[in-house]
Amino acid sequence: KTPETSQLVGKSDSAKAHASPSVRRFARELGVDLGLVYGTGPKNRILKEDVKAFTKSIMSGEKLSNKGAFTTPEIPPVDFSKFGEVEQKPLTRIRRLTGQTLHRSWITIPHVTQFDEADITELEEFRKSKLKSAEKEGVKLTLVTFLIKAAVVALQKFPEFNSSIEPSGENLIIKKYFHVGVAVNTKNGLLVPVLKDVDKKGLFEIATEITELSNKAREGKISPKDLQGGCFTISSLGGIGGLHFAPIINAPEVAILGVSRAAMKPVYENG
Repeated sequence: KTPETSQLVGKSDSAKAHASPSVRRFARELGVDLGLVYGTGPKNRILKEDVKAFTKSIMSGEKLSNKGAFTTPEIPPVDFSKFGEVEQKPLTRIRRLTGQTLHRSWITIPHVTQFDEADITELEEFRKSKLKSAEKEGVKLTLVTFLIKAAVVALQKFPEFNSSIEPSGENLIIKKYFHVGVAVNTKNGLLVPVLKDVDKKGLFEIATEITELSNKAREGKISPKDLQGGCFTISSLGGIGGLHFAPIINAPEVAILGVSRAAMKPVYENG
């Protein structure tokens, strides 16, 4: 156990944290706020080892000192066994990290959800017209492929959605690249593989990459680099169903698209 490397600083201010660019990059990859890490280097400089120790302490569930920092009320412990038979099942590492990441995003990013419907009649006809060609190429052409292409068009038109806010809160970083993440549910937890430079790829190439990355995620063979660098995330519940849902933004992104199952319904045209 490292006595002080996991302590919380009085209040988070990642921009003013004393750390080198390489350590900052390492912290961003792990989703660690440097403003919460205690540095053990010269003049309290934050080292890579400090970031690792902080991450380890969070994953192990250690109680961290939190003097002056914002905290949410703890849920009081309950002895469920007094009500009936229970089973204690440890969470996987992925589930623990996912829970921490989503919790951080939920309490630090203002979420505003807009629900809407889209007429995809012509899109579905076009998709079906390409199925034979896709089958010959060994490609599974789903609606998610078209959603990714549509998302890129929207991000190009509204670049503020293809951005991230600097930790200081003073600048908006507009990204000139288009990397789109697709949420994949695995037996170990939720993962978001990232398709890089989708603006430069065709439908079949994107569809193939979705299948490859999804299979890697479900088989536990996906690499960290395939989970990094996303600008925007798409979460589809088409395989489950339902009408509407509000997905949690995948920080440091600023928006997310949640899509439910497509359905046939009568609609009045032109009013």
